[in-house]
Amino acid sequence: MTDSPYVDQSDQVEIHLPGGHTLRGPRGASAESLLAPIAASLPAPLVGVVINGELHELTHPIEMEAYVRPVTMGEADGARIYRRSLTFLLQAAFSRLFPGAALFIDHSLPSGGYYCQVYGRASFIPAELKIVEAEMRRLVAQNLPFVGREVPVEEASTYFKGRNYLDKARLMHHRRKATVTLYRLGDYVDCHHGYMVPSTGYLKWFELVVVDGGFALRYPRQHAPGKLAPMVTYPKLLAAFRRYGDWLERLGISSVGSLDDAIQAGRSREIILVSEALHEQHIAEIARQISDCRQQARLVLISGPSSSGKTTFSRRLTVQLLALGLSPFAMELDNYFIERTHTPRDENGQLDYETIEALNLAQLGDHLQRLLSGEEVQMPRYSFQKGRQESGEVVRLRAGQLIILEGIHGLNPRLLPTSLAAQSFRIYASALTQLNLDRHNRVSTTDTRLIRRIVRDARDRGYNATQTINRWESVRRGEKLHIFPHQEHADVMFNSALAYELSVLRPLAEPLLRQVSHGTTEEVEARRLLSLLEWFSPIETEWIPDNSILREFIGGSILKDFKVWEG
Repeated sequence: MTDSPYVDQSDQVEIHLPGGHTLRGPRGASAESLLAPIAASLPAPLVGVVINGELHELTHPIEMEAYVRPVTMGEADGARIYRRSLTFLLQAAFSRLFPGAALFIDHSLPSGGYYCQVYGRASFIPAELKIVEAEMRRLVAQNLPFVGREVPVEEASTYFKGRNYLDKARLMHHRRKATVTLYRLGDYVDCHHGYMVPSTGYLKWFELVVVDGGFALRYPRQHAPGKLAPMVTYPKLLAAFRRYGDWLERLGISSVGSLDDAIQAGRSREIILVSEALHEQHIAEIARQISDCRQQARLVLISGPSSSGKTTFSRRLTVQLLALGLSPFAMELDNYFIERTHTPRDENGQLDYETIEALNLAQLGDHLQRLLSGEEVQMPRYSFQKGRQESGEVVRLRAGQLIILEGIHGLNPRLLPTSLAAQSFRIYASALTQLNLDRHNRVSTTDTRLIRRIVRDARDRGYNATQTINRWESVRRGEKLHIFPHQEHADVMFNSALAYELSVLRPLAEPLLRQVSHGTTEEVEARRLLSLLEWFSPIETEWIPDNSILREFIGGSILKDFKVWEG
């Protein structure tokens, strides 16, 4: 009898970490326990894990040898896990203390937090918020587990109907998979679309603060995961939130489930037409404001983050100004870059075209002042190929003519000298809000902009989704440094979000996201975006007006080559 070639399976398993290190522990142990020996040495608190290229919760058991990457609060996926778990903690505390009221988690706040509102009772006063926060901290001290359980969609729908969570029940009705994961914290059960931390003990950093008719659930920013940023008020941003809420009320849509209902009922064209009319109405209002102050403000500055639709917005604004008898002259901030040999570099040694120091501010200020004074100016044109300015057209403005200047630094107080700043009208254009999945599950406007960009990059620039996703964190870094801190300097904010847009983008984005290679970092993000898009019923692109903001990303815009006639 020959010896068997097989060996008994070891009761130990090895996990291989980035940098070539290996850990060994009991087979079947959770990722949390296997990573425990190095958790304290990580640059930020551990909240998740990527196993063989797939994102998992720390409670996930590891049965086989695997490549493992710790996920901390200092990266995008980890920040989302922490915030998602924190909102669940808030919901559990709120549900116990105020069972007859409804909590809605509406929008994100730039200083790190979610703007929340309460219905069915008066707005919270600071003393009541302290009670809620104390209950949350009591649950944190108990280190209670978040327990996930996969259930049939019908069971989840029945549960939500029984709790009078009709928005959640409606969303379940459009679920294409047979099951959904419900989480439990003590006696509280809900559906959160994404992974959670193992237990409440992880949720050490938060604060509740009364904010303008609601309150903020404050959390750490990704770049500073162990502390809360100073609280800053955002009255103009909150006003934009309220306008969008009014728009949704006019559309009769309060959540993604109700949007899906409307699409299934054949209301797609109505939703598109009314949404576009509301956009046009707001652009016309902004044009009227500019017209009313044109004697004092002849310089219109437009700023906003990537994939916000700034180009289409500025051209639609130009059309409205033309209708009011004003003929603006468009200038590009990019033409005022300094020579490449003098361009600043970032912390990685790469050329940093996003910092304001990359612009020749003295030249810009001089040209603007001379143009507004009626002088003739030789305009520059920056050649990215040569890395320097070349001579552009010679321009002299007509009497009373406006200038429109679009660029990421449009709202930065350093852009213009004081004399010119007093003559400016500033506009912040961005996808400021988005239709949420339900009362507790937000759709990030950052995700909306990324999906827009994936579709546009594939069509216009030949980039695949992997390349766009790979660049996105660098883009986001520039926005956080150079755009978001200055948004409240705007005279007016334009919300470029459209309630129906993810239904249009879904059929275009899904095949691009599915092409992302398995096992890559970008695939983790692609899977997350695919899971989000699954909730949206598709809409045909043929119904989208040819001057829509959305056309900037899906193609077919009548404004693509639009220029003001200078005859």
